[in-house]
Amino acid sequence: MHFCVEHLVRILSTMGGKLSPFWKTPDQKESEGKLILPRQLDAEDEIANYASINDSATSCAPCAGIARQSCVNCPTCQGTGRIPREQEKQLVALIPYGDQRLKPRRTKLYVCLAVTICLLTTSLSIFFLFPRSVTVLPAGLNASSVGFNATTASICLNMTNMLNITNNNFYLVTVVQLDVEVLHQSLVVGKTTMKTLLNVSPLQSGQIYYTVASRILDDNTYNICTWTKVKVHNVLLHIQGTLTCTYLCHSEQLAFEDYQYVDCRGNATLPHPLYHRVS
Repeated sequence: MHFCVEHLVRILSTMGGKLSPFWKTPDQKESEGKLILPRQLDAEDEIANYASINDSATSCAPCAGIARQSCVNCPTCQGTGRIPREQEKQLVALIPYGDQRLKPRRTKLYVCLAVTICLLTTSLSIFFLFPRSVTVLPAGLNASSVGFNATTASICLNMTNMLNITNNNFYLVTVVQLDVEVLHQSLVVGKTTMKTLLNVSPLQSGQIYYTVASRILDDNTYNICTWTKVKVHNVLLHIQGTLTCTYLCHSEQLAFEDYQYVDCRGNATLPHPLYHRVS
């Protein structure tokens, strides 16, 4: 009998570690339940935080309850919704093909608008910067003075002429030089070169006065101008010249010519142009 009791005590002592949960008092079980409950709440809070970060019901989040069996945790974040900071520049985010960020927004409108602006800018630039003609037109004789040399039978004639310049461009044109020759019977009787600086505004006109001193050595012309019985004392002169102007870093020479009748008897002459020809 004593042997049986000792054998029973040994068996209970060996099974004491395994049966201890069943021998716990109700107070002990309640205290353990309080410790287990907060852990479950922490897991639920973590799931809610993960869902709030991703804003998607289909995002990879830790599964709880029955749904845990059909979900697999993300191998990168391990179901936490966060990645280590040292892997921030190593990982690549995949965007679904149907994501709105991959779809163009008003691309056609922006392309058409850019092409329209470029074409309009180019057209306006060509229209305003395209070189147009600068018109040079002799305006006739303004004044003249005549002198005679009986020894050499020559006529000294000083003429002041006018020259009209019309700028048909949309930018400034600057006149820098004027070269003029006066011919009588195909002989050059006078010439002048004038350095001038005249700015002609866009779509405006300007005027230049130039004086040429001429000397005519011809006996017939001298007799016509000095013969008192003749009432008309006119000399036909051929004037030709070149006008140099600059615009848009470009230099251009404009040629002109004119024929004029000049009264070689009096000291003042009004304009009597025969005709004008611009080339």
